[in-house]
Amino acid sequence: MSLEVLDRHSEALFEFLWCPVCGHEVFSPIPFEGVFCKNCNTQVILQESQETRGYEEAILACFDTDTTWNFHIDEKFRRDLPDGLARVKIFGTRDGYEIDWWSPKPDGEWEPVERGEFDDVEEPEEVSHLA
Repeated sequence: MSLEVLDRHSEALFEFLWCPVCGHEVFSPIPFEGVFCKNCNTQVILQESQETRGYEEAILACFDTDTTWNFHIDEKFRRDLPDGLARVKIFGTRDGYEIDWWSPKPDGEWEPVERGEFDDVEEPEEVSHLA
């Protein structure tokens, strides 16, 4: 008996997606556990949206910081999500994706980390060994 692996979401979606906690773009699937940001371990759960508006794919991505590493060390490398959760709705096709909305809505109190926002910040040695 063997397990069949289903790729429900295109590789292009994962190339578009980034972590709103740390800004990194690499995610690792862990069988029977989920998909996690390779840099900070924030979990992302992908669901197909009922509303497609004519796009090939409509995805709800829910980010959860319960598993995120190193919040207590330095907030220069990670930005927590309101109540530890954030969702984003993404429309698109394998040729390109766009964000429809974030929940909670970004405002003066919270903004998702932009793709690569912390790339030029050096992580201190005492932080890197804790991950």
